[in-house]
Amino acid sequence: MGEMVEFQSNGHNAGGYLAAPAQGAAPGVIVVQEWWGLNPQIKSVCDRLAAEGFTALAPDLYHGELAGHAEMDRAAELMNAMPIDRAARDMSGAVGYLAGHDAVRGDGVGAIGFCMGGNLVLLLAAKRPDKVKAVVSYYGVIPDPNELDASGVEAAVQGHYATADGFMPTEAARGVEQRLKEAGVDTQFHFYDAGHAFANETNPIGTYDEEHARTAWVRTLEFLRAHLG
Repeated sequence: MGEMVEFQSNGHNAGGYLAAPAQGAAPGVIVVQEWWGLNPQIKSVCDRLAAEGFTALAPDLYHGELAGHAEMDRAAELMNAMPIDRAARDMSGAVGYLAGHDAVRGDGVGAIGFCMGGNLVLLLAAKRPDKVKAVVSYYGVIPDPNELDASGVEAAVQGHYATADGFMPTEAARGVEQRLKEAGVDTQFHFYDAGHAFANETNPIGTYDEEHARTAWVRTLEFLRAHLG
């Protein structure tokens, strides 16, 4: 089990959930939430990463606010009300905190994001190319690939997208993949015959797919280990 921690975010305090292996320093990974907020499921992703030998930190981008799975309107409200510049600062502060933590080794960190977070980790990679070395985007919602500025991304990027995604059409996901490749980013995208949020085991919108989730998770771990050590 992890713990809630505080860190500096451009002169202000921010918080997050930190989980580390029981012994020794490990590669660091930032975990970025879905539109529900920093809920138990996102914390469990950190715990799972810690069990696999990573030190994981999920910044609380809603600063304590949460939406339940029956509150999609509330989730959309929280996402739309979140200042993107504040989120960028909080994620950058989380990178600095994690990179300097005693439980983290190496000169760079990874980042993994889901849904809204799958978009934000690409923003983080562009903002912190000095530290972010590997990014995993699970069904990151970027409806217009032309809005993605991949020019500052130096990290390797792995994507996990669904072919029956009502929030992120496959054509748009392919567009994101192409934009990254055109920018010279080391890119590998995987597509699954599934719906949005297929890797969320709490099944908030009825699309969880155990087999595809397991495959994506194995690929994620292999990717992070290859790029972070």
